[in-house]
Amino acid sequence: MTEDATAVGRLVLAATPMGDIGDASQRLRDALGSADVVAAEDTRRTKTLAKSLAVEITGRVVSFYDHVEAARIPALLADIEAGRTVLLVTDAGMPSVSDPGYRLVAACVERDLPVTCLPGPSAVTTALALSGLPVERFCFDGFPPRKGGQRREWLRSLATESRACVFFEAPHRLADCLADAVEVLGPERRAAVCRELTKTYEEVKRGTLAELAAWATTGVRGEITVVLEGAQPKSADPADLVDEVESLTAEGTGLKDACARIASEYNVSRRELYDAVLAARRDGAD
Repeated sequence: MTEDATAVGRLVLAATPMGDIGDASQRLRDALGSADVVAAEDTRRTKTLAKSLAVEITGRVVSFYDHVEAARIPALLADIEAGRTVLLVTDAGMPSVSDPGYRLVAACVERDLPVTCLPGPSAVTTALALSGLPVERFCFDGFPPRKGGQRREWLRSLATESRACVFFEAPHRLADCLADAVEVLGPERRAAVCRELTKTYEEVKRGTLAELAAWATTGVRGEITVVLEGAQPKSADPADLVDEVESLTAEGTGLKDACARIASEYNVSRRELYDAVLAARRDGAD
């Protein structure tokens, strides 16, 4: 792209194929060939992508990954302010969705610099469409915490989430994550595990959490996206929930906080649940 001192530069976010090169849009091809600067999560992969698309990158190619993101932003902003087009691409899918990009977009917004997007492949929406679950409303939670205790705490936050939840998980942690989900959310909640989306060995495994947890114990490879069914409203007798409260307190949660969490999950009175726990403790002490 020829530099024009009077032109207004812009940042262009571009989705790239997750696996099938045929998913690359013509707009992506045009942008790769015309951008003044290509900011790439992995410069080698972006050059390979361009070669596969028979596109010659004529602009400057710079790396833009997590560890250099902050350091690269000032120069990229200067390029945009000078009237240049900066194209931001990640290894696969949409920039800023669990990938670099958010901070650069925010910096452009702060300076009132133009930002646009070339839509395309996304593991989030692809998994939702393939899940076979009700996904009219959904949330995206990135990657779960790696440590078991923190992961179970995160899962508890989804106990009453009525929206479907999409998240990514590393293949070597999937079995533990699903086992924790069975423990925290119950064996009957439905989910879908999507593996290697758009690639040769694409697989979507659907079922209850118990079924999926059992399947995952044999080992799973590839890039994983999970869709979890939204929670259904619950109701119960407070006396029947005492064990769940005590389970939380055994992990270090205060009694009042544990009662509040379980009461919210099962749509019961927090005060009645608190009284039921105290009554059970008194009976156990007799």
